[in-house]
Amino acid sequence: MIPRVHKMGKRTIGLLHYLYGPGTHEEHTDPHLVAAWDSLAPDPGRTPEATYTDLQQLLDQPVEALPKNARPAEHVWHLSVRAAPEDPVLTDEQWGEIALRMVAATGIAPEGDDAGCRWAAVRHADDHIHIIATIVREDGRQARLRQDGKRAQAEARLLETEYGLRRLNAGDGTAAQRPTSAERHKAVREKRERTPREELRETVRRAVAGTQDEAEFFDRLAASGLLVRRRVAPSGDLLGYTVALPDDRNKDDEPVFYSGSKLAPDLSLPRIRERWTTTANGAPGQMPDTPSASGRQLAASGPAPAPARRRATQAAWHAVLVIDQGDDPAVAAQLVGAGEVLDALAKTSAAHTRRELREAAWVFERASRSHVRAVRGHDRALRQAARDLVRGGPALGRGEDGTTTAMVIDMVFFLAVAAARWHARKGHAQQAAAARQTAEHLRAAYRSAAGQPLAALYERGRRMARPLQLQQAALVRAAVPELADQILAEVGWPALAVTLADAETTGHDPGRLLAEAAQRRELDTAGSLSDVLVWRLRRMADLPADTTALPPASTRGTTTPQMKTRPSAKRSDQRRKAR
Repeated sequence: MIPRVHKMGKRTIGLLHYLYGPGTHEEHTDPHLVAAWDSLAPDPGRTPEATYTDLQQLLDQPVEALPKNARPAEHVWHLSVRAAPEDPVLTDEQWGEIALRMVAATGIAPEGDDAGCRWAAVRHADDHIHIIATIVREDGRQARLRQDGKRAQAEARLLETEYGLRRLNAGDGTAAQRPTSAERHKAVREKRERTPREELRETVRRAVAGTQDEAEFFDRLAASGLLVRRRVAPSGDLLGYTVALPDDRNKDDEPVFYSGSKLAPDLSLPRIRERWTTTANGAPGQMPDTPSASGRQLAASGPAPAPARRRATQAAWHAVLVIDQGDDPAVAAQLVGAGEVLDALAKTSAAHTRRELREAAWVFERASRSHVRAVRGHDRALRQAARDLVRGGPALGRGEDGTTTAMVIDMVFFLAVAAARWHARKGHAQQAAAARQTAEHLRAAYRSAAGQPLAALYERGRRMARPLQLQQAALVRAAVPELADQILAEVGWPALAVTLADAETTGHDPGRLLAEAAQRRELDTAGSLSDVLVWRLRRMADLPADTTALPPASTRGTTTPQMKTRPSAKRSDQRRKAR
């Protein structure tokens, strides 16, 4: 059940016309009163002789009784209460009881207070009611409405339990501002997938991902096609910004601008600036490289999609460790950085994974914010990874680009699971739910990204010589005896077997690598142990993610790595003829 306190109004008659009217798209059916401050209140919906003016005048009587100079400028209070889609349809009597509970909880008409405000609850659809009230009490005082929204939410949680409705998570005041009903109706009329406020929030978040300073941030905003205004102090200092969609216009055909803080609490300019500061290591804006082979390749050759994804995988793994073991401010910083990585992945991944990644980034935005304040600097590796992803540009859906996309999605999935557990331990119900939902979107994106590369690995593993397959099985039993039966029974086992052979071919100890990979956290949430270990091993051994051009592994490491990974053309021809 979702209660929502709307903006205070000036005209009681105007809101009554909306509540009893047909609605924007004729969606209001049979509008009528289900409860009111007085059982004799006229109902223009069910009583033919009653008019909107009759009800308006009665509601406004306490206001009109005050001297004009003592009347509040805005006196019309409005609360909507909506049931979840899967909830049963409630009766008028039940909605009337809910309205009574809500006006008592919010301070409009406290229980047992005969001098409370006048109010009326109108139902014009199966799943919700609207409560209209005037905030001047019968005794001439104004109602005490401080934190009325929070009190309505608390009452809704009680009502959900009592009526057997879907139980929603309590908010904590850190969520982004929801679109207004007018914004939603406008989006429907204009056939937009999301409201302009939501489109702007997503675009600004993507513009922030991995930026180093104000110039880069505003350049990205301009490149995204948004209209941007900067708010400058008389001293010349930049105070803030507003953005608008070029095609979102008001009735005067002017662009509708939103400030960053109206899009989300962490998108105000001061909060964004916090991302560009670091702690002791490095000056503001500097984000040091991770010392890995993929990092060195990236530094040497410049950004490219595949090495950028390897780097993001490594950064995500370190973030999982921090979330599991770090203190709260460090964890909060990792979650903010993870949000930037998801935004960057959604922006740069191939079409077959883009939709699920976009949804994952959209949902995780809620999980990246809580009352735990992030300590900047801890998120440098993730922010650098996001920066490299953006600078690397769009990734192809095949080859090394596509397979490293599967690799990073696999790791970010475990990051989302770890985030859900951390939020649950801290009692952050909404954030935990958002992280779990993010994991489901990432699971779907992973299936799209990993199908082809895992199939190629599977085929190579299936064609391995039988003695080598048995040797790899024995290695698994020795390295991870507690997991061996499950791994060897999985469909994806041949892909892991050939990965172990590839690791040995390149000079690694596959048993040691496998034991280390299996000891790392989060295997209990894996759909397939083989799949997860494949990507961990290929990342840890710095093996090519795309193996479509490699021959099947047929021998174990008695020759040099170069001879095994790059067989001569003559030997390749002989193998093809033998097959």
